Formats: sequence, structure tokens, C-alpha cells
Amino acid sequence: MLLVDQWVEKHIKDAQEKGDFDNLPGNGQPLSLDDDSAVPEDLRVAFRILKNAGYLPPALQDRKEAVELEHLLQTLDNDDPQFAVSEKRLRVLQLRLQQAGMNTGFLQGHYKDALHDKFRGK
Repeated sequence: MLLVDQWVEKHIKDAQEKGDFDNLPGNGQPLSLDDDSAVPEDLRVAFRILKNAGYLPPALQDRKEAVELEHLLQTLDNDDPQFAVSEKRLRVLQLRLQQAGMNTGFLQGHYKDALHDKFRGK
């Protein structure tokens, strides 16, 4: 065990003995952990740090922006100047996502329609 690991374990043990963890929310409940089995083991800590810092990989950031633009386009009128700009940006994002190997069907509502049909019993 590395010196840093020993130091961390000592501080955790001291905090437990002082009762610092006794009244935390979720005490005694199972942890809700993300499934990171697709991430190589040596990269998991780095990915978790980036995720907790709010960082998204470029392809996921593009996906997030595309979803937000799709919602914006649904609220704008076709003659609104912002509509044309947003529509062009959405097309660019779709191309970038496709080049990254991501499916863009979520932008056409395919998944929403399929789920809606499934829950309606079709």
C-alpha cells in the first residue's frame, strides 16, 4: 500500500471513530454507483474526476447541445431569425455526431415514438 493510501485510510478511520460519518444522508443505504464497466480500469478514476467536475467528452457535449437545440427549435417560429441559425447549428452537430460514430435518431424523435408506442401497448 502506498504512503498516500495509508494516510487516507488513517484519516478515514479517525473520522469514523469520532462519528463524523454517523449522520450523513443515506446512512445505511446502498450506494448508487454508475456502471463504469465499459471504461478501462486504469482510466476509471480519471473519468470519475472529470465527470464530477462537470466535464463531458466532446461527442457527449455535442449530443447535449443538439438535444437542447432540438428543444429550442420546437419552441421557435419558422420565421424567427434564431430558427435558421439554430437549425444550421443542429445540422453541423448531427454531422459531427455521425462522424464520431454516434446514432442521431434521438433528434428525430424515433426513440420517443418507439417508447410511446411500447407503453401504449402497440
